[in-house]
Amino acid sequence: MALLELENVHTYYGQIHALKGLSITVDEAEIVTLIGGNGAGKSTTLNTISGLLHPHEGTIHLSGEDITHMKAHDVVAKGVVQVPEGRRIFARLTVTENLEMGAFTQEKGTYNQNLERVFELFPRLKERRKQVGGTLSGGEQQMLAMGRALMANPRVLLMDEPSMGLAPVLVDSIFETIQTLNKQGTTILLVEQNARMALQVAHRGYVLQTGEIVLTGSADELRADPSVQKAYLGIT
Repeated sequence: MALLELENVHTYYGQIHALKGLSITVDEAEIVTLIGGNGAGKSTTLNTISGLLHPHEGTIHLSGEDITHMKAHDVVAKGVVQVPEGRRIFARLTVTENLEMGAFTQEKGTYNQNLERVFELFPRLKERRKQVGGTLSGGEQQMLAMGRALMANPRVLLMDEPSMGLAPVLVDSIFETIQTLNKQGTTILLVEQNARMALQVAHRGYVLQTGEIVLTGSADELRADPSVQKAYLGIT
């Protein structure tokens, strides 16, 4: 049984039919990436899984449990946690306060253990723990957004454009962290415009166009596909 499964999901933004019968699976301890251009439905997929949007049709299951119409905070409590596009940290709160906000669904006894894990992954956050979030650099804010999500002890981590707006050296660092998290057992569903990097770290991928899956396969298969090379990897 897949850890996360979407079956025939149709989601609308107002009158716009954003997802048109989407079916994907993510297995335990996998990194799966969603690739596609702007407007393909990648972020909509993550927001539908998260409970920020609800599908008109179709189902979403986590370890066989139907979470299709759960409220967003209940989805987090089940272990599906999103790192949103644009980071969306609490700019006026300190690093530590931001991390505390991520732990709101957790038992008090796990807080210190989760905090230690975040500081081990991101030593920079430990150095800046009393600093106000809005004064951090873009790379540090991305670390904080990831750290905040990890405080909820996720079974599935949904990542929306983690490299957006970051310098190349920081992009490498963020993707190394994604691989480290996965090696520690975290299952990851990754949305990323940088298809080259996404396919380097992912096990499998889906290519979306206007809310539909047009291609799926292992990362190696997608990297070798001429249509993917031309559209997303800059290889002609």
